[in-house]
Amino acid sequence: MKPSESVDFSQQQFLDVLSREEALKRFEVALFPREQAVVECGLLAALDLPLARDVIAPVDAPPFDRSNVDGFAVRAADLARAGQGSPVILRLNDESVRCGVTPKISLATGTATPIATGAPLPRGADAVVMVEHTHPCGDSEIEVTRSVTPGQAVSFAGSDIARGETLLRAGIVIGSREIGMLAACGIGAVSVVRKPRVKILSTGDELRSAGQALSSAAIYDANGPIISAAVTECGGESMFLGAIGDDERLLGAAIKSAFDDCDMLILSGGTSKGAGDLTYKLIADLGAPGIVAHGIALKPGKPLCLAVCAGKPVVILPGFPTSAMFTFHDMIAPVLRRMAGLPQRAESRVAARVPVRIASELGRREYVMTSLVEGREGLTAYPSGKGSGAVTSFAQADGFVVIDALSDHLPADSEVEVNLFTAHARAPDLVAIGSHCVGLDAATAPLARAGLLVRSISVGSLGGLASAKRGECDIAPMHLLDEKTGEWNTPYLSAGLELVPGWRRMQGIVYRSGDERFEGRDAADAIAAALSDSGCMMVNRNMGAGTRVLIDQALKGARPEGYFNQPRSHNAVAAAVAQGRADWGVAIKPVAQAYGLGFIALSQEHYDFALVSERKNRSGVQAFLSSLASNETREALRAIGFEPA
Repeated sequence: MKPSESVDFSQQQFLDVLSREEALKRFEVALFPREQAVVECGLLAALDLPLARDVIAPVDAPPFDRSNVDGFAVRAADLARAGQGSPVILRLNDESVRCGVTPKISLATGTATPIATGAPLPRGADAVVMVEHTHPCGDSEIEVTRSVTPGQAVSFAGSDIARGETLLRAGIVIGSREIGMLAACGIGAVSVVRKPRVKILSTGDELRSAGQALSSAAIYDANGPIISAAVTECGGESMFLGAIGDDERLLGAAIKSAFDDCDMLILSGGTSKGAGDLTYKLIADLGAPGIVAHGIALKPGKPLCLAVCAGKPVVILPGFPTSAMFTFHDMIAPVLRRMAGLPQRAESRVAARVPVRIASELGRREYVMTSLVEGREGLTAYPSGKGSGAVTSFAQADGFVVIDALSDHLPADSEVEVNLFTAHARAPDLVAIGSHCVGLDAATAPLARAGLLVRSISVGSLGGLASAKRGECDIAPMHLLDEKTGEWNTPYLSAGLELVPGWRRMQGIVYRSGDERFEGRDAADAIAAALSDSGCMMVNRNMGAGTRVLIDQALKGARPEGYFNQPRSHNAVAAAVAQGRADWGVAIKPVAQAYGLGFIALSQEHYDFALVSERKNRSGVQAFLSSLASNETREALRAIGFEPA
């Protein structure tokens, strides 16, 4: 069927948002049917490739009747009455048959021939008696104490593979077992579907390759390597060509050169409507029908652009890593596997409960990455996405749930199916949900070395306490000061939770060294100076964070410029100050030192753990408690600026 017969591709309205199903239909109709690229290759080179044609066995396997044991080739009829009390004596023929030797003497009645495992049976023999069931009787005879049946201990010619039978069907992916079957039939080469050659280009002036120095506002290119690896996983031959800046002439030349010698071209970035987004314009001249879908009702992944040019698929993935990978695996991987002659990936799903409400955008099918933890009533799927620009989201999640385009949220306590990224999901041995600290990495390092799986989800101290009360974690890291009692953490515990002391860490004001509003002052004077200067920009922390509680206490109701800028980590606060987007904020001392910032001590806080009592005896929890008490962990904490409790 020709594309023009069923789908009209003449109207290319960029970002005319289509449903996922309609976009995929247009892409596949424009691309298939198509002939697969078939090549002849040797057996070892065929590993993991799909067979292009049926293979017919040219010979029998085994090619002759052979012995399965060390013993004597015999006529079964001669031993019909043999037994422990009535042995039968057979005369030995004057030859011994070894592997690779053709027998020369036929077996007459009452005779036997010594034979090795795998050796061909002599003419006249129809069974083999094991050497253990015989006794020497002089130099030329044996005594047999057990009867045999015709065919006993014999593999007949063609009993494994018969000449003329279909050995392997087209489409089967060749593995080590298939290679063994082919080799057993003497087949040294087979026709396979060649891996599609997929070229990958990243686009953007801001991109730098790993190993290069980062300039201001530049980022490292993660998409190119990620997509290249994913192409290989899906049966393609990936060729990553690096990153090209937003220069229309250079980018156009790179796209044309890559397109001329590939089976699929994947570009990353440049799919939106911004002035710098050139890629979707440049592929228009590569061939008909051109762009078939640009803008798909997905989240993440709306800017995805699909084209088929001169019979080749051309894909422009969104620039953000999470968007790029979701759209690749959801819509590009199935097409690539089909081009490679591979079966579609089997989906693995598990049932789980989502403990919190997840907001969604009405009208867009949304993918929400989740981490699996073992709750009181089975698996809990905890939302773990960090936004479509996050690189770690895929690596740290177990799978994802889908929110339909007609829904604007997924209610708390919903029962869902989690689509797993790998075939088997392993429940973590230790689950920590709450406030994050680099010290947690030091405390859990011995567990990782022991092969235990640790899952850490950062939601802030109050969010972690809520999770602990629901029984979704083992420990909830926290640093909450009760203003009434002056106590850290203990007043926030409820029934079923107990406090495990962690370490002490110094929180303080971070600023760029040399700033006279902060340099040489104590915390109270520094905050007063900042509040008196309307141009002094702060950076806050998110609601629910222990640091946010400390900040609000210090500000005493003031709301300076920048108060509503609320990142979720100490590092984000330090980066905002170091890069000049803010003048001050509150973070822990080790982070201030890492960013080269000035630091004014504000409060030594207690970073402790709310332990769910009913989970205390779990192996991962016991290992964590042992680690906290060990000299190794205590020294590691001191080395990064913390004081163990």
